[in-house]
Amino acid sequence: MKLRLSTSNIINGGTSIVRRPASEKSNVELVNGLRSNFTASMQASMPPGNGDILDAADGKGAIKNAALPYTSWTNVDNGRLNVPANNPDDPGLAEERSEYDITVKFFLLPKSRFSDWRRHLQDAISAVLQELSVDSVDLLIISFPGVSFDADSEETGGCGSNKIQASETDLVDAILDVWNMVATLQVNGIALRTGVAEFGCERLKEFLSKTSHRPMVNQINVRDACEVPQSIMELARQERIELLTHNDCTNILPQGTLRDLLGDGPHGAGILAGPNAQTKGLEGDLSPEWVVKYTAVVRDRGVIEHKGYFASADLLQQPTV
Repeated sequence: MKLRLSTSNIINGGTSIVRRPASEKSNVELVNGLRSNFTASMQASMPPGNGDILDAADGKGAIKNAALPYTSWTNVDNGRLNVPANNPDDPGLAEERSEYDITVKFFLLPKSRFSDWRRHLQDAISAVLQELSVDSVDLLIISFPGVSFDADSEETGGCGSNKIQASETDLVDAILDVWNMVATLQVNGIALRTGVAEFGCERLKEFLSKTSHRPMVNQINVRDACEVPQSIMELARQERIELLTHNDCTNILPQGTLRDLLGDGPHGAGILAGPNAQTKGLEGDLSPEWVVKYTAVVRDRGVIEHKGYFASADLLQQPTV
């Protein structure tokens, strides 16, 4: 069974969303946003007079899920469990599409299969377009598992360092395959600009030599480095690629974190069964597949109006005997 998780809009979440500092890392923002949206959906599904589903004495907002089956606040659509239930009446953006800059970053997670990457990208883009009620995004950035930028190595060795290993051949082929789909999205006007994340000099040079669809953006995480290495800046300038920085985690949703979110523990949503479960939950091996982050900024004011995440996981259920 596939599971799709949603934060909804973490900007306009009202009292159900805890306000967070702007410097908060995306993995923390994702987990907090999911937990807050789960809680709000449970609260809305509670019968009158049943009280609050949150333990006010717990600073993390422990969910009292024992009395509320997950089927009351989720729904199944074409064999996929939506957590929480999707809302077809969501109005999307308040203004005309032309008033916004929409950025989407798509994270392929380590346990995702290469052969599924194209389908994952299509699912993620479709979810964002439907959520915002738009037919295009301004910038689409792809983050690949196993690809990370090392600012120290780039600064020390320049573009001759960090050679791509022969063992990465399958990864390179998978990147090129899904990138062909990215090119199609741009040709069809769905993604107006496209880019990659965490490409160092050698990887970027090899990538450019193997694709006719050139990325317009390379987004890197310099981590503790004070400055972007000169080598990658020079290569980006030569190739006319915009260089952006970020503080996202490449493995933004580890398997253990997801199981804690959906499990029967004090901070879990009670969807997955566990040894101490008081309600019937799903059983099986949980494998995170992808996360997509989307942000809609009002152009003339520079204000973020809509920001959120979707995440997808595969639950491999054991056959009954």
